[in-house]
Amino acid sequence: MTRDKRVTRDERGAMSGAGEPMLVQVAQHADDLDRAAAFYTGTLGLPLIARFGPLVFVDLGGTRLLLEEAAAPALLYLRVDGLDQRVADLREAGVEIVAEPHDIFTDTDGVFGGRWQVESQAFIRDSEGNLLGLVGHRS
Repeated sequence: MTRDKRVTRDERGAMSGAGEPMLVQVAQHADDLDRAAAFYTGTLGLPLIARFGPLVFVDLGGTRLLLEEAAAPALLYLRVDGLDQRVADLREAGVEIVAEPHDIFTDTDGVFGGRWQVESQAFIRDSEGNLLGLVGHRS
């Protein structure tokens, strides 16, 4: 495995390159903006940034999530704490669970720079039928 030496990691282990473009915004399809906004802000607990007519902006840890009808569906992966419990809570809230939490990767070499070794993922459907990946880390 080859690692790019220009990549640095912040205190959270997030990767960034000096002077390189950084992700600012992603868009997600939403047939019903009210329902989608309620799902992302209420069910998932993400902060609402703003709503301008047919556009809803939600904060994804410093990256804007734009919800709009004209956007194409996107597969987003959201890091969550306590993946198993989060999936149980979402199931109880009526969210469709597509795949239960399962281990994806063991990072014994610190390739991704976090203070974790095992990455687990689960998949759910949002209120609009879009597939969302939930990612959890543990030692």
